[in-house]
Amino acid sequence: MQTKIISFRGDILPLKNVLYRLALRITLSHEDAEDVVQDTMMKLWNRREEWPTIDNIAAFATTVCRNLALDKVKSVSTAMTAPLDDNYPRQGDGAGAKLPLAAGLSPYEQTAQRDRVDMVRRMVDSLPEKQRSCIQLRDFEGMSYKEIASILSISEEQVKVNIFRARQTIKKKFQEVEEYGL
Repeated sequence: MQTKIISFRGDILPLKNVLYRLALRITLSHEDAEDVVQDTMMKLWNRREEWPTIDNIAAFATTVCRNLALDKVKSVSTAMTAPLDDNYPRQGDGAGAKLPLAAGLSPYEQTAQRDRVDMVRRMVDSLPEKQRSCIQLRDFEGMSYKEIASILSISEEQVKVNIFRARQTIKKKFQEVEEYGL
C-alpha cells in the first residue's frame, strides 16, 4: 500500500477560500466565517497524523468546516440576521472582489444587474440550512453530488432533492419579484 503524502501548505491551505465561502454561507457573518476557517485549520493541523488515512482531504476539511460553522450558528442566536454584502468573494477572486459587470452596459443596466444578483444572494441566504449548503457546494464550489453527500452525511438523492427544491424556491421568488416588483 502506498502512503499518501499530504502537506498543509500544498493540500490544505489552498482550501481556505472554499472553506471561507462555505462558512460564510452558513453563518452569514464575515467575522464568524473567519473564526470558523481558523478553527478548521487548527483542527486539521492537530490531526495531521491522521492525514495519510483520509481518502479525500478536501472533503474532510469541508466537513469539519461545515460542522464548526453549524456549531457557531447554534451558539449565536443573532447570526442569521446579517445579510451578505457586495464584498462576498467569488470563486477565483480574492476576498472583497466586486461583481464583474458586463462591458457595454449602461449605468442603469449595471445597477439593475447588481440589484438582481443581490436579490438572488438574499434568496439563497433565506433558504433552509441544508438547501443553502447544497447550493453553495454544488453551484458555487462545483462539487459533485457524491462529494456533497459525503460532506453533509446524506444520500446523493437527498442532495439532488435539496438542490432541486432550493432552485425551485429561488426561481419562484425571483419570478414573483420580476413580475410584480415585490
